This record gives sequence, structure tokens and C-alpha cells, in this order.
Amino acid sequence: MLRFKVLVSVIPLIAAAIFARLEFFTPPRPCVAIGSDSLQVASLPFVADLHVAFTDDPALATVPVAISNDAVSADFTVIDDAVGAEEGSCETTPATQFVVISVRSTSKASVIYLSRDGGSVDHRIFVRSRRISDREAAALIVGADGKPARLALNAT
Repeated sequence: MLRFKVLVSVIPLIAAAIFARLEFFTPPRPCVAIGSDSLQVASLPFVADLHVAFTDDPALATVPVAISNDAVSADFTVIDDAVGAEEGSCETTPATQFVVISVRSTSKASVIYLSRDGGSVDHRIFVRSRRISDREAAALIVGADGKPARLALNAT
């Protein structure tokens, strides 16, 4: 009986250790600095201030985003090893807002349609990165839409 009690008391500790390891040792999440504030892709949906979803149907989209073939024509550019990202420009502070990529669209989530062809789009992105996907870059630019300051990317 004592072995059973020890086993039962150890299982929650093991679960807590696994959960803590997952949360504390995750790689840095993509984020952008917006003036003195920042916007970061959230790892958990319940901490997110903003929600975005993606669709394959352009008729369902509320925000069409095009993936540009060159950095010059893009509104938002992400390139690994780019010089110019200020150290600490994207630190997590109490003012940091988090955006989460939802599986399903909700009434309060922006629905993004990613396309490779131009046409009428709200944003154009160019991504050449091993750390940030096209979807994460689109989520960041849509989340930062309407913020009146210069965006600075910090992917590290």
C-alpha cells in the first residue's frame, strides 16, 4: 500500500516537471517591436490577446496576404541573419501583446488567406528564414496592423 501511495504522489510531480520543461525551455518565439511595445506569437492560446486563423478559401478571408517573390515589393520582410535588429528590441514586457494562430476561425479572429499571386491584398510579406514560417510572419503583420509605429523584427 505504501508503494501505491508513493507512486500516486510522484506522478503529479513528474507531470509538473514535464510541463515546466516544455514551457521554460522553448525556443524564442517570433516577435516584432512596435515602437516601445512588442507583438509576439504565443505558444498557448489562453495567453493570447489577438487571434488569427488561416483559410484556403479566399472568399472566407478577412485579410488577404500575398507572399512576395522579392523583398523590395514586400510590406514586411523577414530574412535570417539580417543586420539591424536591435538587441533587446523585442523583450517581453507587461505591454507585450500575444497573437495565437487558431485552428478554427472565431468571430473575433482575423482570417488570413495566404497566396503567391498578387491581386488585391492588404499586405505583402517576404520570408526567407529558418526560424519563422510564412504563416507566423503573416500572423505578426496582421496583428500589428493599425499600430502607428515602425516595425522591427527580432527572431532570436
